[in-house]
Amino acid sequence: MNHEQADLILMEAEEHMQKSIRVLESEFAQVRTGRANPSLLDHIHIDYYGADSPINQVSSISVVEGSQLYIKPYDKSILKQIETAIYASDLGLNPLNDGVGIRLILPQPTEERRRALVKDVDKLSEHTKISIRNIRRDANDHMKKLSLPEDDEKGYLSDVQELTDKYIKLVDEKTKEKTNELLKI
Repeated sequence: MNHEQADLILMEAEEHMQKSIRVLESEFAQVRTGRANPSLLDHIHIDYYGADSPINQVSSISVVEGSQLYIKPYDKSILKQIETAIYASDLGLNPLNDGVGIRLILPQPTEERRRALVKDVDKLSEHTKISIRNIRRDANDHMKKLSLPEDDEKGYLSDVQELTDKYIKLVDEKTKEKTNELLKI
């Protein structure tokens, strides 16, 4: 019985660590690199017939020339709403409405801004690592409460540490990717 509980604790710990990675990826997607990426608009919503809808569900978003996004709503009547939502967002971009769609031109960040963004990425990375370590601590605490034989407990605690190492390494890889993307001109 206790071994089943230990296995369950391991599975839950891994699930929580995977969720931490997904959150990190989502936060990284919000960091502007100067390259157009449709995920930049994921957090912007409009009221579409009474439903709070993300822009990417009510329009097609395409990348133009690497530094522009073109948003073409499926329903032209919401063009003004999308434009207003972009103005109100924290993106700091000026939408250009051509009557059919909206063009967003992303300026290239300065060297100083890139360095600041790298620091932001490092902070997000560190928060994720702390989260993963907290998951490890909780899993270890739960394991110790199971009163397993000493050798079994050591084995499970070692498994928890292996999981932790795996996900910390993944955070480092994703951080390195994002940092390289930011510093590339």
